Amino acid sequence: MENDAKQRTPDEMLDALSHIQRRKLLLALLVHNPQDDESVVIDADESVDEELTRLVEMKHVHLPKLEEYGFISWNQDTNHVSKGPNFEEIRPLLELLADNEDELPEDWV
Repeated sequence: MENDAKQRTPDEMLDALSHIQRRKLLLALLVHNPQDDESVVIDADESVDEELTRLVEMKHVHLPKLEEYGFISWNQDTNHVSKGPNFEEIRPLLELLADNEDELPEDWV
């Protein structure tokens, strides 16, 4: 992948973190690698339509964006997600979010 050697700008890192679904995925990768969760959990407050919309957005927006930045590697055939070649660049921001989770608004992480 050609983004391997390119260092990401602060704007790109903040763009990657600008949506809650991307933050949750990247924060999960801090703890687990590879991330391969086959089960789908529907939030009790979320309708099936909302869950479907979330899954479609993940596949067509969030995963491609994170892969383009090189923060994840994504096998579209198996839906296997793991840390990408540029993951270490965003790690300090993710650790900052994780370390301060109790101080942040509930919907931030």
